Amino acid sequence: MKTDSLLRVGRMMADTASAIAVLHRRGMFDPWRPGEVIQSMRDAEVYGPFVTVLAHAARRDRDAPAIVDELGTVTFGELDARSNALGHGLSRAGFGPGSVLAVLCRDHRGMVLALLAAGRLGARAVLMNTGFAAPQLADVAAREHVDGILLDSEFIELLSEIPHQIPRILTWIDDPGARALGYATIDELITANSGEAPPAPEQAGGMVILTSGTTGTPKGAPRDKVSPLQSAQFLDRIPLPRDDTMVVAAPTFHGTGLSQLMLGWALGNKVVLQQRRFDPRKTLANIAEHRAATLVLVPTMLQRIVDLGPEVLGGVDTSSLRVIFAAGSSISPDLSRRTAEAFGDVLYNLYASTEVAVAAVATPQDMRLAPGTVGRPPVGCRVAIYDEHRTLVTAPGVVGTIFVSSGLSFAGYTDGRNKETVDGLLSSGDIGHFDADGRLFIDGRDDDMIVSGGENVFPLEVENLLVGRADVLEAAVVGVEDRDFGKRLRAFIVRAEGAEPDPQEIKDYVKANLARHKVPRDVVFLDELPRNATGKLLRRRLEHSDPVEPSDA
Repeated sequence: MKTDSLLRVGRMMADTASAIAVLHRRGMFDPWRPGEVIQSMRDAEVYGPFVTVLAHAARRDRDAPAIVDELGTVTFGELDARSNALGHGLSRAGFGPGSVLAVLCRDHRGMVLALLAAGRLGARAVLMNTGFAAPQLADVAAREHVDGILLDSEFIELLSEIPHQIPRILTWIDDPGARALGYATIDELITANSGEAPPAPEQAGGMVILTSGTTGTPKGAPRDKVSPLQSAQFLDRIPLPRDDTMVVAAPTFHGTGLSQLMLGWALGNKVVLQQRRFDPRKTLANIAEHRAATLVLVPTMLQRIVDLGPEVLGGVDTSSLRVIFAAGSSISPDLSRRTAEAFGDVLYNLYASTEVAVAAVATPQDMRLAPGTVGRPPVGCRVAIYDEHRTLVTAPGVVGTIFVSSGLSFAGYTDGRNKETVDGLLSSGDIGHFDADGRLFIDGRDDDMIVSGGENVFPLEVENLLVGRADVLEAAVVGVEDRDFGKRLRAFIVRAEGAEPDPQEIKDYVKANLARHKVPRDVVFLDELPRNATGKLLRRRLEHSDPVEPSDA
């Protein structure tokens, strides 16, 4: 036990030294200005990460643009003063340290100010999914013991199952009629209060980021304290530019958009949030208009952009792009190839989850040499694979459960449950393998595995094969009940524009490239695949749907 403790301490010290080296190399740590580092560490303890990065950026240049949304540009200094005023307003409304504030917003300044004000007060912010239905919202609000809700007016109807005594504060108003409800607005609270900083809380309130909820009610993963050193996990393998412009298309209520918004600020970037709803053409226009160096999105969004085709893509100047940061799911070899053809070698794929946080990063070179890989662990992260008996797998190509250790990994869900741990590493819930060069590959979710006729099938392999066809835009493979095989494979396909693929041709194609037990028995064509607000495929909905257009009908 003593030896294990010494090893953990030694690893922690080595990771800290490596993180400092990365931050120094990327210009975020100046050894000649230790006071700034100490101040940021103190801010992180008291206010949490969101306020900390704003404070750091404001000390650096208060007049620099912080965000751009549909209402225009806001500087770091303006965000600082307005979030202070909103903090005073929320305090006078009865909220303070220990309060739990739900935030249900699109991507705009209201979302940003709500999170900053909660941090100023030491309140806990719960980031609600904009794709929630009313029952889901009510379930999560009750479980997280929400004291107040800050929301956009478009979501008012979702409050039908929330107790009326829980205060509502509007962050954005689309419908002027919403004012007739008498709810306070953040603009009113800001105008009525001082921009001086409220009294500092004794400790950070923290944030709760919700899981995707693709298999049920989303679980809450708290992020109470995050060291500024953890930024090195992103910067180690992703060359995010400094003092430039970042377009964030990924929703900021989830880890991808939120983490990169904060990191963009830490690097002195202007962050463009002009997309309360994702539009691929608008994304391209924002890149061109702002000469953005970085684009942050989820793979489904990237797919929609690339699917616009060479004629549309070639008509927009995106030559300023140096990094496309994609996270949320692995990227198929076909999408990786098409992205490189459209934008050059600028695509970086982050493998992460709400629970384990950062696990691995694939660079353009990784994806070129090993299509489909999610890369290697960055500094401060460990990834290992264990078999079903939880014995460490060391041989390349052997599939097992992926376990991760990261300084950003959570310590358990807000309902008291936790993920499985082995040797201090947390289960990601994914199945995967390493290749001979140490690159990680995702074979699928452990709960997505289909047992058909006694053979194990992971849908991702079949899906990646199908989307490589020119006549297939998207594909999803699920297991459905079968009298003879227990489960049989059913492929749901979104056709490419103008294409009319034949179901039998699809089956023959899979049979020619994969083992016989991986061939779908059914092929169903859909106009679109069901996804949640973060682009995650809703497999359970497909598994329980009645096929509209089965191949054998």
